[in-house]
Amino acid sequence: MTDHRPARSWHRPLASLGLFSSLMLGSTAMHAATPKTALVMAWNIDAISTFDPAQVGEVVTNEILQNTCDSLVDFDPADERKIIPLFAESWTVSPDRQTITFKIRKGAKFPSGNTATAQDVAQSMQRVVKLGSSNATTLTEYGFSKENVDQRITAPDDATVVLSFDKAYPTTLVLQAIGASRVGTVMDMKVLMANQVNGDMGNKYLATHTECIGPYRLAQWNASESVLLQANDNYWGVKPAIKRVLIKHVAEAGTQRLMLGQGDVDVARDLTPEDLKDFETSKDVTIAKVLKPQLFFWTFNTTEGPFGNEKVRLAMRYLIDYDGLAKTVMTNLGVPRASFAQLGAVGALDEKAGQPFKLDLDKAKALLTEAGYADGFTAKLIFGTLQHSAPLAQSVQQNAARVGVKLTLERMSNAQLFAKVRGRDYQSAMQAWQTSVPDAHGNASRLVYNPDNRPEAKLTQIPVWRTGFQSKELNEKVDAALLEPDVARRNALYADLQKEVMAKGPFAIMFQMYNIAAVRSDVKNWTWNGFRTYYAPVTK
Repeated sequence: MTDHRPARSWHRPLASLGLFSSLMLGSTAMHAATPKTALVMAWNIDAISTFDPAQVGEVVTNEILQNTCDSLVDFDPADERKIIPLFAESWTVSPDRQTITFKIRKGAKFPSGNTATAQDVAQSMQRVVKLGSSNATTLTEYGFSKENVDQRITAPDDATVVLSFDKAYPTTLVLQAIGASRVGTVMDMKVLMANQVNGDMGNKYLATHTECIGPYRLAQWNASESVLLQANDNYWGVKPAIKRVLIKHVAEAGTQRLMLGQGDVDVARDLTPEDLKDFETSKDVTIAKVLKPQLFFWTFNTTEGPFGNEKVRLAMRYLIDYDGLAKTVMTNLGVPRASFAQLGAVGALDEKAGQPFKLDLDKAKALLTEAGYADGFTAKLIFGTLQHSAPLAQSVQQNAARVGVKLTLERMSNAQLFAKVRGRDYQSAMQAWQTSVPDAHGNASRLVYNPDNRPEAKLTQIPVWRTGFQSKELNEKVDAALLEPDVARRNALYADLQKEVMAKGPFAIMFQMYNIAAVRSDVKNWTWNGFRTYYAPVTK
């Protein structure tokens, strides 16, 4: 995330944008029905700052990109552990597992009218590495670098893309991590290069545009106000049933609830447990819920102060009332989880082993005393606008005070929060992180493995880098588990790693989150799994 910016607006001329105005005006009327041709959502989207796949790291922007930019492969909507073709029609794997060859779809057109080729795919992926932006890690961790990417990601003809690896990484993991990722999207490289500024390969241009192929395209974005997506009439695949998707920025859950009840929106994405409970008996609204690979945690800056001591960090875990919060604040929102590997991932500990903590003030006090903080300390805790962030922060603040730790709380926009945390400009923070693969390596590579702890490395899309925590021993264990060919042995390595990190890592993981949507009953075919939300199948 870049620094917090003033609100900005971008408009692409569309004859249909008159509907955008009518939708916005219609929201002020009581019991206003949304158009049959539009899906209208209320969602907290203040974290959006760019649509460049090389930079995007926020859940909301990623969901938008997944509906506007096809990746090479996709997660099966019915089973997120399975990979199915998307922009790549097929692929083959070499016997040594170090080469994957994709055959891409022929004749697909970008919104500009340009034909998409394998060269666009290869150059799009090369671009991510060459820019060195936050998502470059998704490729560099599999052996690609600025020096070798032109030789390792190639397009020998218009329909073939070849990825050559330095090691025999697990093929399914590679397909999940790269093929189904935003870094595997096909971009209109002719348009990007025509709009580049000072050699940025279109990075500034993509701050307010999408230039890719998907069921929808970005029609309009008003920062911290709304996003409008327009169906792509030239899409190679099944055309969307709904012509437009309007996402309104609504930060307050109470306002979302009111708009949903009045029919001003079709879907609300940030309701409280109380709101959800009230809608459970509604004839007009249904509740959709799926466990997603997102963890909500308390993160500590270990570069200075008390949080550099692992006993202090362990003490903080005993200040979290997992059971009490699960029954109140987090009802229908998440399940207690302390392990970095999410439930449902290959190699993850089960529910009991993956959450061994409970509120224990005596244990916390003893650990603080051992760490040299018998009288406690003072620290700051920052958090964003997610509706559960404040009550979770207040809960640990109250428990911390009982053992002498004074936490001062500060709430800010999500964009400001991300900027501070990514810049290591904080003491402790509460935030969420979502992995992109159903494998323990997904979070091990981001919440444990830190390849370069130097401030100037600016590995902002690696949460453990943001904490300043690095362990050579843990890095080696992550590498060993990744490349272990024996399944049982690999799972055992991840089990040991999870237990060790729970004891001394820089995150007090609190909950694994549900994806929750309150959907009006006239909306049909709301389709999602833990990794994708699919707008195209929705009908009204």
